[in-house]
Amino acid sequence: MVLTGNQIDLFEASMPRLKAIAYRLLGSASDAEDAVQDTFLRWQSADVDRIEVPEAWLTKVLTNLCLNQLTSARARRETYVGQWLPEPLLAGDPMLGPAETVEQRESVSFAVLALMERLSPNERVVYVLREAFGYPHRRIAEILDITEASGQQIFHRAKKHIAEGRTRTEIDEAAARRIVDEFLTAATSGRTEPLVRLLTADAVAIGDGGGKVPARTRPFEGAVAVAKFMRSLFTPNQAARNLLGGTAEIHVSYANGLPALVVTVDGRVIGVMCLEITADGIAAFRNQANPDKLERATRQWAATDHGEPALRIN
Repeated sequence: MVLTGNQIDLFEASMPRLKAIAYRLLGSASDAEDAVQDTFLRWQSADVDRIEVPEAWLTKVLTNLCLNQLTSARARRETYVGQWLPEPLLAGDPMLGPAETVEQRESVSFAVLALMERLSPNERVVYVLREAFGYPHRRIAEILDITEASGQQIFHRAKKHIAEGRTRTEIDEAAARRIVDEFLTAATSGRTEPLVRLLTADAVAIGDGGGKVPARTRPFEGAVAVAKFMRSLFTPNQAARNLLGGTAEIHVSYANGLPALVVTVDGRVIGVMCLEITADGIAAFRNQANPDKLERATRQWAATDHGEPALRIN
């Protein structure tokens, strides 16, 4: 079927929302783009004139495509090398979607995206559509072909699972920047004690190298262990220079709604470290270093101005 200009415009107007939904469901910007493209192909072949509510139809098709991907992704994650973390989205990326409420901002954070890996595919869909996009339970039930009562039960179960593993991360932006600056000062001091004081007692550090770059297969856990790791990470040495392949520039930025350190070499993003900052200190470091998951970040980084780096590691 050949789409009219209005029908194409209608789909294009829906694309930002569809991409934001798909990213939250899949944790991958590239997979989200593919899912939206496949949705367009189905829109193109459908009898569009007979679709009464295009937004609902598009959401249902996209959701079903994502459900299929989530099922296969679970199998792939079982053989994934090391820790799995989402593909980071830098500040300003339209795929981040709505960010007016605490729930919307948290739904795209590394912490919650990682927690959503524990949910069943249906739980993940219900949680995302309800918590991040405010879909009524009736419409979610129609999308998943379940009863409204079942959808509500699934939502409460998913929300409970997320709440059990989540620490609220809302903190004043100025205070967060101050803590990040203090962290960089402590990390480059060569001493462990200043770092320990900035961390929560149960702090963790998780890295995703995807088998492409060196990364510990298990998280560092506890303030002392994390502090020692961070001290070594920010201490220049020949091994680090060989690995980096040049001078690393570290910029303080935001990714997935959280304060982040963006590490670049010759303009290429080689790491995005999200910091989970609470009232008690830094609770988690989640570092995405898998080059396959940094291509979008590199493109966006090249297209924006970031000023001088906060730190250079030669």
